[in-house]
Amino acid sequence: MVTAKAKPSYEECRLRRVEENKKRMEALNLPMLSQALRKKPSFKSSPMKQVKPRTVEKQTIALSLRRSSRVAKMPAPVYNEQVHRVHVEIPRRTSNRRDLSNRVYASDAARADAIEKAEKLESRLGTECPTFVKSMLQSHVTGGFWLGLPGYFCRGNLPKSDGVISLMDEEGDEYPTIYLARKTGLSGGWKAFAVAHGLVDGDALVFQLVRSTAFKVYIIRVNRGSISEAPSLGQSITEPVQPV
Repeated sequence: MVTAKAKPSYEECRLRRVEENKKRMEALNLPMLSQALRKKPSFKSSPMKQVKPRTVEKQTIALSLRRSSRVAKMPAPVYNEQVHRVHVEIPRRTSNRRDLSNRVYASDAARADAIEKAEKLESRLGTECPTFVKSMLQSHVTGGFWLGLPGYFCRGNLPKSDGVISLMDEEGDEYPTIYLARKTGLSGGWKAFAVAHGLVDGDALVFQLVRSTAFKVYIIRVNRGSISEAPSLGQSITEPVQPV
């Protein structure tokens, strides 16, 4: 009966490899080369130069003050450490065009009276054309000349984009204005209408939308009532207004 040869252990294999490596090194004459390298003298490193610390001699130089010969004999001035702050007022820009010092403001009672008369006029215009009442403020008739319109009215009746809206007074004169849809107000051209009709703080205006991009405007003067009676609808309306 043939028995299987037992495999050599790990230690036996390691020792066998070590012996084989020694023989290979001797065949290549590696032990002699390593001994020769050990006997070879090593290069001497040059000693590092010692750098002396650099010393800087401090020299005190006396500087003579340059003083005018006129004040050379006078004692030197003594300055206080306290700083004196000087308040300088810068005048604001003023121009005749934007001089608002002569503004006249309407009383609350006069403003309310004008609005009440404007609302009565609005009721006589009927409901065929959309209307609203706007009481004038200083920002509408002086300075900025910007007229904001009611948001609900603009969203329901006026164009959704910027454009030109005409204002017609009771004499039939027409004034083109720039309508800004996002800001729901009249910009360029409104000043010309306000100045031409002498609008002041407290005046009440009735806006009647007679076309999709045109208002008929009735002015109720503060403390003076209406400039004219409301005309009949047939005279004021040029064409039916369609919702935008």
